[in-house]
Amino acid sequence: MKFTLKSSILVAAALAVGFSGCAPKKSCATTVKKVATKPVATKPVVQKVVQVPKVVVKERSTLYPPNAQPGHCYARVLTPAKYQTTTEKVLVKEASERLVTIPAKYGYKTQKVLVKEPSERIVVVPATYKTVTEKVLVSPASERVVTIPAKYKTVTEKVLVAPATTTWKKGNRARNGACSTGDCDRVPGSTGEVMCLVNKPAQYRTITKRVLVTPATTKTIPVPAQYKTVTKRVVDRPATTKTIPVPAQYKTVRVKTIIQPASTKSIPVPAQYRTVTKKVKVADPVLTWKEVRCKSVRY
Repeated sequence: MKFTLKSSILVAAALAVGFSGCAPKKSCATTVKKVATKPVATKPVVQKVVQVPKVVVKERSTLYPPNAQPGHCYARVLTPAKYQTTTEKVLVKEASERLVTIPAKYGYKTQKVLVKEPSERIVVVPATYKTVTEKVLVSPASERVVTIPAKYKTVTEKVLVAPATTTWKKGNRARNGACSTGDCDRVPGSTGEVMCLVNKPAQYRTITKRVLVTPATTKTIPVPAQYKTVTKRVVDRPATTKTIPVPAQYKTVRVKTIIQPASTKSIPVPAQYRTVTKKVKVADPVLTWKEVRCKSVRY
């Protein structure tokens, strides 16, 4: 159960009356000093809410007043707890560091930039010519075969056309006792013809012909080579190539460069405090026996 300061005082006063020994029907002028709490002026600052603790009464005596004397009255008086208003600085935010970015600084400078890399160029060196006169073989040496014609002569000769033969021929009676062709007549009284065997002389014919005297022959005749003098244009030096180095090409440009790179710096941030006012208990409440004056005491 929670007790307020006012209720604690009332309880203490009731206990004092109960144990004082005064008669209930008669008035007892019991003067009880009422302890009033003095209001504490507070500054217009943020106050910290302090929970009022439970009233813990430290008894300095037993149930009865110690060293009591007859004819005296005693009251049990509650001495409230004592508080003190204090002001203190409370840490709101601890000290820290703040990182600030320092931007990079840029500037311009003239720089030579490679536009075209070095290379090589191949150049053709044309051929050179000259005019020369030389003997050109037209026909090589060879051999010529010459035919020597045959030699003929014209001769006249008698050529046998038909050789001499005997043949049977019809004939008449022989006038001269011989039978020859045309000379034999028919024999009277005979049944056959008169046949005469007569000689048929050889037959000749005179011809003219060419007779080979010397047959045709050949002979080899050497044919010398034939040359011809000509004038012609010949290559004096053949076409060649040569490599010519081509230097690199540069261009001067204005380039934006970093003068100072971006960086960060640490700025200390101080701790933040707040002033608060709070009530601090200095002494606990105490119940003590105190002597009081009574007008009449009933025994």
